[in-house]
Amino acid sequence: MGAVERAAFAVVEEVRRQFREIPGLREGEPGVEPDYTRAVGMTAKTAINSMIVPSVLAFVLPLLIGVILGKETLAGFVAGALASGFLMGIWMINAGEGWDNAKKYIEAGNLGGKGTLVHAAAVVGDTVGDPLKDTAGPSMNILIKLMAVVALVFVPLFTRL
Repeated sequence: MGAVERAAFAVVEEVRRQFREIPGLREGEPGVEPDYTRAVGMTAKTAINSMIVPSVLAFVLPLLIGVILGKETLAGFVAGALASGFLMGIWMINAGEGWDNAKKYIEAGNLGGKGTLVHAAAVVGDTVGDPLKDTAGPSMNILIKLMAVVALVFVPLFTRL
């Protein structure tokens, strides 16, 4: 979620910079195009860089636990990661979808519809909800799989120690 927030702020700043520096962009003059490649490249770079630490942790922690504490502790670690990670991922996806559905409900004309303070609050909620349901929740599945696969691949090493 922090990485999504940092990437979003960076893209907003890039869009503001382009509006300031590219003549005619703000006015919508024909033939004046924004630099889409730079904004997309920023999000891709941030996404890749933000996955380095979690990926290293998901790979190294099972190894360290298996070597230092043994295969029984590693089994408990993987079971705990599965149980808590699965529930956290489901919660993130459901909460994010709830915020998204609330915004759509209001935009359909309920609770005053678009242009109201209720709609503005729902848009803010959906700003949090979209990264939850689209990135953070599904990434929990990948994290759990990576830890479990690393643990399973190196089990023969831990049984010899």
